[in-house]
Amino acid sequence: MKKLTAILLAAGITMGGAMADDIVRTPAPGGFPISTVVEVPSDVTTYYLSGAVPPKLEDGTFARTTEEQTVGILNSIKKTLEEQGLTMGDIVKMQVYLVADPDLGKMDFAGFMKGYAQFFGEGAETKLPARSAFEVKGLAFPEWLIEIEVIAAKKK
Repeated sequence: MKKLTAILLAAGITMGGAMADDIVRTPAPGGFPISTVVEVPSDVTTYYLSGAVPPKLEDGTFARTTEEQTVGILNSIKKTLEEQGLTMGDIVKMQVYLVADPDLGKMDFAGFMKGYAQFFGEGAETKLPARSAFEVKGLAFPEWLIEIEVIAAKKK
């Protein structure tokens, strides 16, 4: 009995060590393009990116729709990650802050999802982050409809 216990413990430690090397993502039910849980092992470096806001267009204004602002922000995040040697697939957590679109009178979650889907989900990055989305009263500039912050993680 002691030998069996020792073998099982050794196997568990070995298997646990091998499995701990990987970031584990649990997909959301129904194919929704997020992970409900992302497990990051201790031997992984974590990167906390500050909130990203819509970039200015060439004429100095901001895109007018949530979808366009989302795409601009996610392209900015992608560039920031690449400067650190990371990809969008290294994002493990995303927080999205949406304000009411003046044209709709409410937050444009559908517009956000259209922009998000260009980077995550079917036909795009399949390593999906855990994600939260919030409607907020306002952001620093009234033209901003969205702000996104992310946490990325990558093996050392």
